[in-house]
Amino acid sequence: MKAKTLLFAIVTLLITNTQIMAQNNGKRILVAYFSATGTTARAAEKLADITGGECYAITPARSYTSADLNWNDRRSRSSVEMNDPKSRPALAGKKLDVAAYDVIFIGYPIWWNLAPRVINTFIENHDLKGKTIVPFATSGGSGIDHSVKSLKAEYPELNWAEGKLLNSLGEASIRQWAERVAPGVK
Repeated sequence: MKAKTLLFAIVTLLITNTQIMAQNNGKRILVAYFSATGTTARAAEKLADITGGECYAITPARSYTSADLNWNDRRSRSSVEMNDPKSRPALAGKKLDVAAYDVIFIGYPIWWNLAPRVINTFIENHDLKGKTIVPFATSGGSGIDHSVKSLKAEYPELNWAEGKLLNSLGEASIRQWAERVAPGVK
């Protein structure tokens, strides 16, 4: 009986994966994101649902506390990291195997008009060459343009697509953007 259940689970998984791959014209999609407060995580989950992508949380080795995120305190962890362009917070867990993915959405909250330094750590610890990299962000008041421009300048060898702020976009707007920046993604 256990063998039948296991076989059924494997077949179901294969059928689901085949349906997602067909939906995305054979493109494998990763939605990698860093979220300190949960806002970017919610946007990433919505994006993954819309695109059929696999969600992956970019997790720092040491979580950020409320005090760490106090941008009014020049000595807070986030302020210190963002004031040091060479800062690269360590990541938790094993390195992700990105070889199987064609399109990688990278999400983050906007900090000091930039992507948090943990995003640099993620990019530098993974071979993203040959992939379509699509930035997305959430923010309380800043746009995404400056952060995308900075990432493109730091990593010009990567194939960057147009980024988007996903704060309050509905499903139709997100789908339209995703299809435009990564053709074949549905």
